[in-house]
Amino acid sequence: MRHRRPTRQLKYRADDQRAGYLYILPWIIGFLAFQLYPFLASFVYSFTDFSILRPMKFVGLDNYKRMFTSDRLFWTSLKATVLYVLMAVPGKLIFALFIAMVLNMKLKFINFFRTIYYLPSILGGSVAISILWRFLFSRNGTVNSFLNSIGIGSLDWLGSPNLALGTMGLLVVWQFGSSMVLFLAGLKNIPQELYEAARVDGAGRIKTFTKITLPMLSPVIFFNLIMQMINAFKEFNAPYLITQGGPLNSTYLYGVMLYENAFTYLKMGYASAQSWVLFSIIMGFTALTFKSSPYWTYYEDGGEF
Repeated sequence: MRHRRPTRQLKYRADDQRAGYLYILPWIIGFLAFQLYPFLASFVYSFTDFSILRPMKFVGLDNYKRMFTSDRLFWTSLKATVLYVLMAVPGKLIFALFIAMVLNMKLKFINFFRTIYYLPSILGGSVAISILWRFLFSRNGTVNSFLNSIGIGSLDWLGSPNLALGTMGLLVVWQFGSSMVLFLAGLKNIPQELYEAARVDGAGRIKTFTKITLPMLSPVIFFNLIMQMINAFKEFNAPYLITQGGPLNSTYLYGVMLYENAFTYLKMGYASAQSWVLFSIIMGFTALTFKSSPYWTYYEDGGEF
């Protein structure tokens, strides 16, 4: 009798494990079929001349050689993408932090304003909003109508190579809601005793912000920087739907180039090689950010991310 109880416990534990595996089985199937398999298959395809219309042919490193030596659009799109990331990501984080600090104040109807400011993050990535953005910044759009009404004059926001990429970046900055929520949570976790001590010592607002707020928020800044940088490198909807990569390829971002090679020209092997180059670039920028984090990221327990 003494040996039956452990046996029953082991049986119940095994039943619980089987039930747990059964619950996560749909996720496992989805991960294997729609994430892991395409990830590995694209690596194999990157060494082939693969198209839906003809049999797959192994070409070795030819796709990568062609990309770096003879494809001018590759370097054009890479330059536009890097400029887009350097412009959109800092702008989004700065604006999100500013709004988070405003919403952290004790104001009337503050919960209503927090909800309103988060809405662009929900709607901003949709196709409808991208089309709306195109109408807002067209020659006869709302923005130019307002500028004409105050005597500034209209601008060719989407038709000028000098303005089109910045206009795309404004759409990303407008989608600041997710970053703002994280900054707001970080601001609420900063001990108020630090601000009280700073006021006693006579520190002004700027010094309090640079010596207390920014260091205490640095882990949140680090996380937001990583996530928004990855998303910016993968941007596709806005440049494809608003400008189709124009004018003069000034908004021809990497995601648009990759999509056209894969689904317009059916160069699946070449597009797979481009996707792995993009993956390597994102990994490189992410690794550099992680490498630099000990010099500017502060943790209360003294640890590292």
